Amino acid sequence: MIEKRWNPWRHFDYVLLATALLLTVVGILMVYSATLADSPKDEPFFSTFSGHQAVFAAIGLVLLVVATLVDFRYVRSLGYPIYVLNLLLLLAVAVIGHQSNGAQRWIDVGFFRFQPSELAKLLLIVTLAKFFADHQDRVQRFGTVALSLALIAVPIVLVFLQPDFGTAMVMLAIWLGMAVMAGVRVSHLGLLAGGLALCGPIVWQFMKEYQRNRLLIFLNPESDPSGEGYNMIQSRISVGSGGWLGQGFGHGTQSQLDFLKVQHTDFIFAVLGEELGFLGALALFLLFIVLLFRMVRAASMQKEVFGRTFAAGAVSMVLFQVFVNVGMTIGLTPVTGIPLPFISYGASNLLTTLMAFGLLQSLLTRSQKTAWDGYASG
Repeated sequence: MIEKRWNPWRHFDYVLLATALLLTVVGILMVYSATLADSPKDEPFFSTFSGHQAVFAAIGLVLLVVATLVDFRYVRSLGYPIYVLNLLLLLAVAVIGHQSNGAQRWIDVGFFRFQPSELAKLLLIVTLAKFFADHQDRVQRFGTVALSLALIAVPIVLVFLQPDFGTAMVMLAIWLGMAVMAGVRVSHLGLLAGGLALCGPIVWQFMKEYQRNRLLIFLNPESDPSGEGYNMIQSRISVGSGGWLGQGFGHGTQSQLDFLKVQHTDFIFAVLGEELGFLGALALFLLFIVLLFRMVRAASMQKEVFGRTFAAGAVSMVLFQVFVNVGMTIGLTPVTGIPLPFISYGASNLLTTLMAFGLLQSLLTRSQKTAWDGYASG
């Protein structure tokens, strides 16, 4: 018997990687365009927002490769210690976090401001995948489902208090996708949904005033055109003015004349829609469809509950963020500050997303290895 050497790149999903990298490049270009009017002409590229995004994209690619080489079985064994680490990072924000615009979400690590709530999404996926794998024979019991929800409740509350309502909602969406993949009964999910709905008035009382205003203004942005409704109105004007082909890269009137605020982060899709038009937006959607299809494919190839639920969590994270970010740009969802994966400016979100894809690749390469590699007769 001759033992075959494991080649981590043999079953590597290059289509998934290429799509993620292409989206990252699109993101760097759109951040460049969105900040073009505010950047001094003689400023070095790596001192600009797009330069920063490019640097962290390179770092993220390294992290993706490292995560691919890590045995996911080792990551699975650390599921609960990772949960403790997650809570410690979120608690650290409350103690030493940097405040900006009334929120305390970041920790200054010197060369950039790290946002633990972004990493918390990935760490929570690992913990939940471990939980569902350990309780796979009891997953259809209501007590098990309630316990999984209690597991995510603590990080969700800590994130909500920062305040970061959008990321808290992403965490809830991650749990839902993973619970469905794990085989939780629909009746139990419905019962829990009813319970969460009853908690709505309590959540409303704990929300900041600007968060409540955003939800109310969402129904009628014109009622406050110079306040909370301003960006909603301007973003719809931006997308609508793009037409079929757009106004041209770097030539959007709304974005280049600063009518649109936070355009390189929350409203980056409005910049893309204005400058690249309907066809540009359609091309972006096609890239996300390919990306999500390959992620669903990765989930379907997993033989173990941990792998399937981890992949489902990653799919839920990306899908929910894309839906809400694009939705708030065109007026379909309230403004929540959720970034558009790969496209919006932000080191923490980009690094977390690329690390998640690295772990997904680790699942692919290792699961394929156990499926039919190993030993061959000599």
